[in-house]
Amino acid sequence: MGLKAESKQLMERAKVPLVPGYHGADQTPALLNKEAERIGFPVLIKASAGGRGKGMRAVNSAAEFDEALASCKREAINSFGDDAVLIEKYVQRPRHIEIQVFGDAHGNYVYLFERDCSVQRRHQKVLEEAPAPGMTPEMRQQMGLAAVAAARAVNYVGAGTVEFIVEQRADGSMNFFFMEMNTRLQVEHPVTEMVTGLDLVEWQIRVAQGEPLPLRQDQIQLQGHAIEVRLYAEDPYAAFAPQTGKVLWWRPQDALQPGVRVDSGVREGGEVSPYYDPMVAKLMACGRDRPEAIRRLRQALAAAPMLGLRNNGSFLSDLLDHRDFRGASMTTTLIDQWADAGAAILQR
Repeated sequence: MGLKAESKQLMERAKVPLVPGYHGADQTPALLNKEAERIGFPVLIKASAGGRGKGMRAVNSAAEFDEALASCKREAINSFGDDAVLIEKYVQRPRHIEIQVFGDAHGNYVYLFERDCSVQRRHQKVLEEAPAPGMTPEMRQQMGLAAVAAARAVNYVGAGTVEFIVEQRADGSMNFFFMEMNTRLQVEHPVTEMVTGLDLVEWQIRVAQGEPLPLRQDQIQLQGHAIEVRLYAEDPYAAFAPQTGKVLWWRPQDALQPGVRVDSGVREGGEVSPYYDPMVAKLMACGRDRPEAIRRLRQALAAAPMLGLRNNGSFLSDLLDHRDFRGASMTTTLIDQWADAGAAILQR
């Protein structure tokens, strides 16, 4: 499942919905160009072995295709040692919604509902929440069953996340397509823990020991709302440029209150170097509903600022209060659109 093209071929056989695209082995530029024309612009070129938004380009017309393809292949070979790409229809007004799944060695599978990861910059997640705003019980079940079908197709054992791109139609309805499966417990798993009351790390260990899943699907309940933000060592007011330096003040314990959790990868007095991912901490909050979760998370950000090192803490607080986020109208491209337009939220 680590290779996008191969995983999509597996999902096609398992009848999991796919975005129209080309996932074949023939990588000659002429064929790829022809496939892009067949799919219809705009298209998305993606590194087959990729992740973290690397080796990915949106292409609006045939005139842009050759240059974008060459750029993707260069980045893919440098990042992953493999320059194979796939081409997909570029979904307009996309949301990114993923399903947490679990399988055990006894053939049991469950889904633990969804996380909305639509708040991104440069195809990398900034904020995750559960449940997804606007999700209907019917669509939740459809996506959950599709995710379980994906896990079952590869006899998956352990924690995994099946990621879907969700198309928001003009009539307000949504359609979903398989994007990829992450075969691990992800950064954002705490929001699922908060709305299910389950310890997914414990589940992972129990399953690894050969035990059956602790609960059946009908025993898993969804309660309240949870949101996680990623504190990045980056400057959102300078095109999200990565930052390095010394952490002069960081006391995450000051943020703790009922419903708040902080996971930190740095300490006060520590150095952030250029050799690692820019995420330095995660702040999470849950509440009876989405407004309460937002309020608690903004209070946590205010109570525990990270000083001495440029980071996106202020931006995250502004984002949580932004009308587009509160109105649940975020898409995976909106922050990048704000940056292109010089939006006020990205000026300080």
